[in-house]
Amino acid sequence: MGLMERLDKKAPSTTAATTQQAEADESAQLRDRVHLQVVETLNKREEKHKGGADETETRAIIESTLEEQAANMARPERNRIAVEIYDSIRGLGPLEKLLADDSISEIMVNGAKQVFIERKGKLLLSDVTFYDNDQLLNVIDRIVSPLGRHIDEATPMVDARLPDGSRVNAIIPPLSLKGPLLTIRKFSRNPLTAENLISYGSLTFKMASFLEACVKGRLNVVVSGGTGSGKTTLLNVLSAYIPHDERIVTIEDAAEIQLQQKHVLTLEARPANLEGKGQIAIRDLVRNALRMRPDRIVVGEVRGGEALDMLQAMNTGHDGSMTTGHANSTRDMLARLETMVLMAGMSLPISAIRQQIASAIDIIVQQTRLRDGSRKITSISEVLGMEGDVIVTQEIFGYDYGDGRSPGRFRATGIKPHCCDKLAASGAGVKDEWFS
Repeated sequence: MGLMERLDKKAPSTTAATTQQAEADESAQLRDRVHLQVVETLNKREEKHKGGADETETRAIIESTLEEQAANMARPERNRIAVEIYDSIRGLGPLEKLLADDSISEIMVNGAKQVFIERKGKLLLSDVTFYDNDQLLNVIDRIVSPLGRHIDEATPMVDARLPDGSRVNAIIPPLSLKGPLLTIRKFSRNPLTAENLISYGSLTFKMASFLEACVKGRLNVVVSGGTGSGKTTLLNVLSAYIPHDERIVTIEDAAEIQLQQKHVLTLEARPANLEGKGQIAIRDLVRNALRMRPDRIVVGEVRGGEALDMLQAMNTGHDGSMTTGHANSTRDMLARLETMVLMAGMSLPISAIRQQIASAIDIIVQQTRLRDGSRKITSISEVLGMEGDVIVTQEIFGYDYGDGRSPGRFRATGIKPHCCDKLAASGAGVKDEWFS
């Protein structure tokens, strides 16, 4: 094939791409033009009537403006532009369609032109973009302002949550060199159950049955795992086993735990205000919770000195309490707890700290996110006590990783937990076959 023939063959596709780009540019220009006109109309209406337009009025104004500006445009295209403009004015702009997609578990905005999503444990680049960084900053401000939070160059980091409970973190320049960054951990509308986790291959029926007995039998449980490994999801599942006649106090940085029981008190930490005052830390809430006559305390995650208060609560009659922590193994979790207790500022000897940990915690559940994106419970261990200065644990259930040719598998170690007698005495049924 000659050069001219090759050029001729490429020409139609190049022309089609140019035409498509021109149509997209024209659509974007129309959208921006209508957006500005709608905002002006809404501002004039607000000045005249001393109040903003509601949802129905806003949609009507957008529709009428589009009718004037693009009467000959196809209805589907007009509807698409109308939705984009409405989401930009009243919602969270381009993020709205991602938030509405239940298959998406996390949204990661890396500047205005790059938005990643997590779907089924896999990270994917979405087709969503913002007009520019100003629009993205406006969306971030729209999220944090109703919560009394503030973000600017002086306070360039903020944690917040959406009205549906989704957890939000934002960080902007000068700390971010790629423009404003926004991460949204979506809140599940329908809380997962143990049956869901079993069907997903996160654990087996025997493991779930044992954990159910541990919760009903009032053992103190720590869920350990890395970032995004599913710790909070598992904590939600385990919390569902708490009897409905108990008084439960949940304590979190940003409320994520979804309890269905009737007698639940939800406490949420508060950051400092612009003057650096008014901060209420997790540790303050744990101490206050002890004065609220709780049957159980559920701490979303321990990160610092609150670990000491949590351990003391577990050791002073609040059996059946639960928490999560960042660690890559059971041993790492125990070492992290030691470090966090030291962060409380108490000059305690290591042996005393370890004794507190060994007395307080009964079960450590290790949650792991595997390379294929799946999340699995890779270990359930029992804390037995102390031998000398060492905390003794024994694994009840484990997970054998596959070698690439064969899949991984769950296994029982064959050891019957020492806590079985305590569980049986509390009325929580335990079967020997679970551990065989």
